[in-house]
Amino acid sequence: MRGKFKISGILLFVVLMIASSCSDFVDINNDPNNPTEPTLALLLPATQMSLAGYFNAVNTGGSAVMQHFASGNLNRWNQSGSTFSTAWSGFYTATLPDLETIIREGTAQQAWGYVAIAKLQKAYLYSIMVDLWGDVPYSQAVGEFTDPALDKGATIYASLFELIDQALADMEKGFTVAAGSDVFYQGSKLGWQRMANSLKLKMLIQTRLVDPAKATAGIKALLTGDVPLITDNAHDFVFQYGTNVTPNARHPWYTSWYSSGRGGYVSMPLVNKLKDSDDPRLRYYVFRQNANVGLANSMNGEGFYGREPGDGTASPADANTRALIGIYPAAGLYDNGTIKSLTASHIYLNNTGAVSTTTSNSFKIPLSTSGDGTGAGILPLITSSMVNFMRAEAALALGTGEDAAQLVADAVAGHLNRVSTLAGANKGTVMPASTITGFTERIKTQFTGASEAGKMDILMTQKWIALFGNGIESYNDYRRTGLPKLSDLVSPLDVFPMRFYYSETELTSNELLIADREAIQRAQQTTPVFWDK
Repeated sequence: MRGKFKISGILLFVVLMIASSCSDFVDINNDPNNPTEPTLALLLPATQMSLAGYFNAVNTGGSAVMQHFASGNLNRWNQSGSTFSTAWSGFYTATLPDLETIIREGTAQQAWGYVAIAKLQKAYLYSIMVDLWGDVPYSQAVGEFTDPALDKGATIYASLFELIDQALADMEKGFTVAAGSDVFYQGSKLGWQRMANSLKLKMLIQTRLVDPAKATAGIKALLTGDVPLITDNAHDFVFQYGTNVTPNARHPWYTSWYSSGRGGYVSMPLVNKLKDSDDPRLRYYVFRQNANVGLANSMNGEGFYGREPGDGTASPADANTRALIGIYPAAGLYDNGTIKSLTASHIYLNNTGAVSTTTSNSFKIPLSTSGDGTGAGILPLITSSMVNFMRAEAALALGTGEDAAQLVADAVAGHLNRVSTLAGANKGTVMPASTITGFTERIKTQFTGASEAGKMDILMTQKWIALFGNGIESYNDYRRTGLPKLSDLVSPLDVFPMRFYYSETELTSNELLIADREAIQRAQQTTPVFWDK
């Protein structure tokens, strides 16, 4: 595949690590086309870091569309051929070719653990690419094809189910993977089995509208077949960032938002939803630099200075006053300042233990080594909370027989615990057990008393809140269900994007596409993905 791509500062640590692995590759092999087994242990973590790095490039767009953020072009539904060119090129010139190398050479060496992991990463990545772009190069994506054809998304999905089954079968041939070479599960066979089956579940629920019979049968088989799923936070398929500065291994949101340029604006619909719902996660999601600032940089508010969706006005001099992403998921700062408008009705989002001094709502640039967060956040790809929400959706929409109310409660409790654990590990305040229990029971009671439509609304709204940090899955959910209800945009520049734009480099260099590139690109904005009926 043709194409060049730029390296952003956010992805520097990925590139440096990949470069280091490539250097080792050359040093220890005379014939790079016939690598030895130790090379797989070097190449695998490089694929995992590049997958996470380039995922972030599309994740930011999904977060803007889904009003987790209120900045960026996608916040106004506007995109171009350069919006996702880095991710597109990175997936196709780095991540996927390296995965194919592991599959090919691992098969030759009968290193089935590495082969299985590479196949699962490939399946996960292609499923995300279909979700975002629809039809993408698949059968001709890697190799000598300079002008790869776009395979149909439905065809790719069918192939990915087979690929997952192949990976599970490969594991049974033998599974030996060096713990240090596996960023996600440290060489755990059971961990990858859980991920594989949970990925199947995700893809089945994604396609339930176009093939409800297959989705129902497949999900029931997973639930009754005694196969391991991600059912606990310890099982989660997440990328764990570190604290290293050079090369930068910190969460990209942390390095962006806690720099002098800032990363954008927090979403007022998200802030208002959390506050109005008495949701304790507000203090973990949003950090207020100034407890008195309001919208438009006024000094007549309580610190939640963000923006409404679609607000494209120029930014004032507000780098030291706008609210920032908090301690979850980026390991920024926990907001322990007083929120003046909270009342006695706020039981779980309250001012217990809060301080009134301004130092609790400020930090220093450049970042100090203490008190300013760590950056050791997470990228949640498939979590137990997501799995429980998906199972609850299947119970409601497909009649799979599980207790949807309990699954929603488990999903909410699991996410609250995930937030609390991350905070406790990164200089934040852990969430009281009574808060987790009480808030969860409240959601369960609301869910139980709701109508069928109301149950789905509560489920998808709670999932939207819990998906802060993974805008892609929230974008998928919204296109499939129309939930949660998003706020109207202040000043949209286009219609709601049904798919992401292709890289302009692909459209202008691929001879199969160049003649129709304008029509192809415009269709991305208006044409649903195959599973969005």
